[in-house]
Amino acid sequence: MHRPRKEMIAETRAKLITAARNAFGTIGYAEASMDDFTASAGLTRGALYHHFGDKKGLLQAVIAEIDGEMAVRIDEIASRAPSRWQRFVDECTTYIEMALEPEIQRIMFRDGPAVLGDPAQWPNANACVGSMTDHLTRLQEEGTVVPGVDPETAARLINGASSQAAQRIANSSDPEATSKTVVAAFKQLLEGLLKKQGPQPV
Repeated sequence: MHRPRKEMIAETRAKLITAARNAFGTIGYAEASMDDFTASAGLTRGALYHHFGDKKGLLQAVIAEIDGEMAVRIDEIASRAPSRWQRFVDECTTYIEMALEPEIQRIMFRDGPAVLGDPAQWPNANACVGSMTDHLTRLQEEGTVVPGVDPETAARLINGASSQAAQRIANSSDPEATSKTVVAAFKQLLEGLLKKQGPQPV
């Protein structure tokens, strides 16, 4: 039975992404041989070039896949928070703490920035900033966050801080200890946005 071309293309792309993700996650981007992981997928370098342009393009596709999975997990955890503020905090800290997971640590927070540059310029960054901006706008409207703070500016600053925090954990000689220190400091930064309760000095 003849299979639709669209289905065959999707299967080829999926095979290459799976093989590359395994290689990048275990031995790292620099050491991963295109010939080895294309062969493990039963494909050729030509297929890689056709679908992704080059090895860097394939890394971008792998990162996009992992990023999507991370977003689903973060949303699942944060959805259990008792308040909008706690959800916002949980989303940020869960993202940072994922830097402890070997595959995410290596691909997203070590090799990704080294090969593709500043994560703030990655395609997914704007969506993340947009979501944070929406959260902060609503928190401001409900009186949780101090008035006068521009939500988008704050979102971009927080997004950059969370990215740097995750990279610090990923590149640490003791990720577990660094994670505790980083998350505690990050939470203190976020608390600076909270509107103080009770009467304020004149």
